Amino acid sequence: MRERTRLSRRGWTVLVSGVLVLVFVLLGTLVRVPYVVLGPGPTFDILGKADGEPVVQVDGHETYDTEGELRMVTVSFSDDVTLFGALGMWLSGRDALAPRDAYFDPGQSEEEFQEHSQQLFRRSQSEAVVAALRQLGYPTKVVVGGVVPDTPAADKPSDTFTAGDRIVAVDGTKVDTAKEVQRSLRGSEPGDTVSITLSDADASQEAGEPAQSQQRRVEVTLGERPNSERSGGFIGIKLNEQAAVPFDIDISLEDVGGPSAGMMFALAIVDQLQQGSLTAGHAIAGTGTIDTRGRVGEIGGIAFKLTAASEAGAESFLVPEGNCPAAVETAPDGLQLIKVGTLDEAVQALQRLDSGQSVPTC
Repeated sequence: MRERTRLSRRGWTVLVSGVLVLVFVLLGTLVRVPYVVLGPGPTFDILGKADGEPVVQVDGHETYDTEGELRMVTVSFSDDVTLFGALGMWLSGRDALAPRDAYFDPGQSEEEFQEHSQQLFRRSQSEAVVAALRQLGYPTKVVVGGVVPDTPAADKPSDTFTAGDRIVAVDGTKVDTAKEVQRSLRGSEPGDTVSITLSDADASQEAGEPAQSQQRRVEVTLGERPNSERSGGFIGIKLNEQAAVPFDIDISLEDVGGPSAGMMFALAIVDQLQQGSLTAGHAIAGTGTIDTRGRVGEIGGIAFKLTAASEAGAESFLVPEGNCPAAVETAPDGLQLIKVGTLDEAVQALQRLDSGQSVPTC
């Protein structure tokens, strides 16, 4: 009887231990933790194709053959992290964990996060097109991007300022950029009336000036400028810049988000529309946001992007000036870091690299 009792106690111990192990395994594999996983993501040669389609395609204008690679880089991102998954990523040394609330707004779903990321990606494409064509000397135009609620523009009938309408002039002075529109309002005061000359979105698709018959004038009484140190009255329309060209540029790349490929898209457009090759057969990677003026901005995840570029065979990497300190600390051996602050600097650096001249480095 005593032996049977001892065996029974051992059996209970084994059973309890097994249950605890099972509970631990279930918790580790099913329970999500409030972290995201970041790591080197896929890279894309944007002078080439993705899923059988050209990444950057110009229709209606002559293009020139390109050589080598202009490779944009990405950061892999996962929000579906379990306890065991987080532990494995941490032990791997290749990926990193970051608090979820560093990337997600309170209450923001993963679907909402992805949609916002896609919006940033689409905006970066649009700004890359304008920056590239401005770099090549093409004219620009400024169009209505939307109307700010509770402003003089919003008080007008809904079809007065339509997204895509071209702003031709302010008080009779021709404008081609957002800065020129803003400059035309300097010295004005709330209560002043200004005349805005517009052409509709369909007429604005063509290069050059819309015909007089396509233009209309709108009188607007200016309001106060909210939360701004800039002087002058306020209309309440969002301004977008576009290239005034009679051809189309399409950028197609699926399942990528964020604004950090802007500079590389702009370089790919420049490379296709001007004679000669920016890469001269080399494999060039890079990253950086871009605005319509061609200014390159810093990005996140530079260490992961450098790793991805090196593994993809890149020889040189175009680094936004603000990312240089972190890039120097984390760059893989053998990857040349070229410092850039504008699209023009990036173009010049690649041309100097081709001719064997020195380039600015981090």
